[in-house]
Amino acid sequence: MALYNDYYGLTDRPFQLTPDPRFYFDSATHRKAMAYLGYGLAQGEGFIVVTGEVGAGKTTLVGHLMDTLDPHRLGVATISSTQLGGDDMLRMIAQAFGVTAAGPDKAHLLDRIEAYLQEQARAGRKTLLVVDEAQNLPDEALEELRMLSNFQDGSSALLQILLLGQPEFRERLQASVELEQLRQRIIAAHHLDAMGPNEIGPYIVHRLSLVGWVGEPSFTPDAYSAMYRFSGGLPRKLNALASRTLLLGAIEKLSVIDGHAVDIVIADFEAQPIPLNPVIEEEPPAPIVRAVAPEDAPRETAIPADMAARLAAIEARLDEQDDALRRMLVLLAEWVERDEAIHADAIRHSVG
Repeated sequence: MALYNDYYGLTDRPFQLTPDPRFYFDSATHRKAMAYLGYGLAQGEGFIVVTGEVGAGKTTLVGHLMDTLDPHRLGVATISSTQLGGDDMLRMIAQAFGVTAAGPDKAHLLDRIEAYLQEQARAGRKTLLVVDEAQNLPDEALEELRMLSNFQDGSSALLQILLLGQPEFRERLQASVELEQLRQRIIAAHHLDAMGPNEIGPYIVHRLSLVGWVGEPSFTPDAYSAMYRFSGGLPRKLNALASRTLLLGAIEKLSVIDGHAVDIVIADFEAQPIPLNPVIEEEPPAPIVRAVAPEDAPRETAIPADMAARLAAIEARLDEQDDALRRMLVLLAEWVERDEAIHADAIRHSVG
């Protein structure tokens, strides 16, 4: 559990990078995606395509979708693709379905997959195959997926396929002549955009509220603005920034997170020093002071008068980081000692 959880009384990590459908946030783009997914699944056939930048929340979206579906009516298998050929793709799909087939014979493997899908249909269950990282699939593997989507029981399709990919996959589908037949079988598609600036605050509050947050720390509007500037509205980048900002808040014992606190964390991400006390209004440029040199010295050198101030700010920044590190180590030591004490008490009680 994150170190800041104890300080702010949180019950879990609100901004972990691992996708977790519990923290699904119904942003405008995710709401549209859910609508397209619902429509596509209702058709019960063909392909559904969802694309988005790395960290846009595709996996969390699908996890949330799975939580809303009845497992007795829809069986779901998921594979994450790499550079798979057609035959390798079929073997991976068979493994995801729990289908075993002796030998490398492709016809036999297809028969076993179709038999599995027929069995699921007889039990009243449709089957959905989710393929993640679809942009990595060669045309050969995509063609095998298209062929699998042709399996039917009478007039009903036995398999529906959801393809998740990065933006280049959408562009490839739109432009490739070789993928024309697959493109014709896409019944729903959506591109996950980043969240807008006005969604950053609700997103932060939503995730914190799920782990026992009661209002501390609070966040100022300029904190949300700084978070948006850094993350571009992408959930994964925003999570990384928010988690480290809360850590800074715990170390500094902040009850309010403002834009300057977020900027300090952003500077750590970008390894760029920022001023400790930002100037609200722009000051006029400092005059240039010329050093007085003896007659035999080289030509005089122009030295900005604010150089010493900048150096002092950098030194103060380093001192602040040293202080923050010491405070973090103290908190960490207290945290470890408390856990060891709890563990020792548990052992004494179990022995007693």
